[in-house]
Amino acid sequence: MTLTELHANEELRQREFPVARDKIFLAHAGVCPLPHRVAEAVSECAQRGTLGDQEAFVLHRLNDARQLGARLLNCQPEEVALVGPTSLALSFVAAGLSFRRGDNILIYHDDYPSNVYPWMALAERGVEVRLLNTRGLGIIRPVDVMGQVDENTRLVALASCHFIGGYRIDFQAIGKFLRARGILFCVDAIQTLGAFPTTVEHVDFLAADAHKWLLGPCGAGLLYVRRELQEKLNPPVYGWHNVRCPNFVAQEQIVFRKDATKYEAGTHNLLGLIGLIAAMELVAEIGIENIAAELLRKRARLVPALQAKGFTVLNADAKIENASGIISFYQAGSSLAEAASAAKVGKDLTALHKKLTDAGIVTSLRADRKGQSYIRFSPHFYNTDAELQRTLELL
Repeated sequence: MTLTELHANEELRQREFPVARDKIFLAHAGVCPLPHRVAEAVSECAQRGTLGDQEAFVLHRLNDARQLGARLLNCQPEEVALVGPTSLALSFVAAGLSFRRGDNILIYHDDYPSNVYPWMALAERGVEVRLLNTRGLGIIRPVDVMGQVDENTRLVALASCHFIGGYRIDFQAIGKFLRARGILFCVDAIQTLGAFPTTVEHVDFLAADAHKWLLGPCGAGLLYVRRELQEKLNPPVYGWHNVRCPNFVAQEQIVFRKDATKYEAGTHNLLGLIGLIAAMELVAEIGIENIAAELLRKRARLVPALQAKGFTVLNADAKIENASGIISFYQAGSSLAEAASAAKVGKDLTALHKKLTDAGIVTSLRADRKGQSYIRFSPHFYNTDAELQRTLELL
């Protein structure tokens, strides 16, 4: 199946993406609807699981998951662990590294909390947690990072794309700079994996769950750990799968597995991983470069149309390399009194969000630290221009 075939055949599109039958779903930066083939794979696995040992006919597929994940990330399968959700994978990295008193780490406080709290918790271990200063919500430039690390910085943890602002960072340039200075780099890639090329040549750790742009189930994700660092990153959890136990007999010493499976402590989320495999196969079939180009095309259509209707779009003028499929917008107060009382915070968009929802258009309502509310559009490759036009008309 190609993008051209999908958009030229409405019957095919609705068969592959059943949500399109009665909704316009523009909230893939939240929790996605499952494509038919993903749901079918999970359902078939569940049905076969009624006939005997659930693991017997699934375990051999775990290597497929690692292979597909490695292809997406451009790494080796031995560097991919099947760990979801993202919060858990990032917590594995934060809790598993050794820090010295006096070490500092650099994070962005306005990232999604999954990529904030695991690092904040390190303060209890004597680590100085520094908060990155930026020029705007989610706008993180390489120069910002370069100017805020020093000889005591042990790690920088950032998201590949901000969940509200939609600004994609140049994590390759940032990673190259940090690698040259011996500073570890951890990336929360949930808002780009499946939407834009997200490879790990200059990344040490990366985590992403499947339930957004990858179009997979919740709680099924990938954790990348660079091979050279696997000896230094020990998991904070222990079980029969990641610790050596021949014949399921506990040994006198704890000896971890020698690759990324050391982060998979126990029995896998088999149904979720079968869905993840189907989702990654779908993304590979369409092509990540094709998906990225289509998302940017949709963005180029939506941003000026929203501006023409009087909305302010976050990062509307972002360069192509920093733009994403996330388009968040707000509306200023309509009167002087409103504007003054809001203290630069625009209108509450709850009613408008409800209007869209009632019309069968699924979007996200988000707010920032100041209380500014935004409606967030995050269409995927299967959404049509007609759906976008219908949405714009309702605004």
